Amino acid sequence: MTLKRILLSLLILGGLVTLYFTIALKWSYSSGERAGWIQKLSNKGWVCKTWEGELALVSLPGTSTVEKFIFTINDEKVAAELTEAMGKRVTLHYEEKVGLPTSCFGETRHFVTKVTLASELSISPGVVVPTGAASGPMPPPVAASAPAN
Repeated sequence: MTLKRILLSLLILGGLVTLYFTIALKWSYSSGERAGWIQKLSNKGWVCKTWEGELALVSLPGTSTVEKFIFTINDEKVAAELTEAMGKRVTLHYEEKVGLPTSCFGETRHFVTKVTLASELSISPGVVVPTGAASGPMPPPVAASAPAN
């Protein structure tokens, strides 16, 4: 009788742990996008290999303060896309996962799910500079006209 209770208790505990991991991996606390330049990307881990990276967020070109967005990638296809985009301005779509108990799933809470090349760089409200990431030729620069007297 006690052996059946122990086995039933272990089975229920295993089911609850499995349910917890499933919910923690599928449910997202938040999601969003960040744009910047990939500063670092590496494949880390002793047992569980994940891609870990840093995105340099620059609010205005030429400013000395750079904020870093640290992220994790679990999908090899997304990691390959990001490797191809190194040195270019990108937009990362991410999901924030809360409650993952170990670092085996990733070192951060931010998991990148999609990468797109940014085609424009906003340097101030209403002023946009093309970066060349968009397909097709870049338009020629427009010469400034002299003010009328």
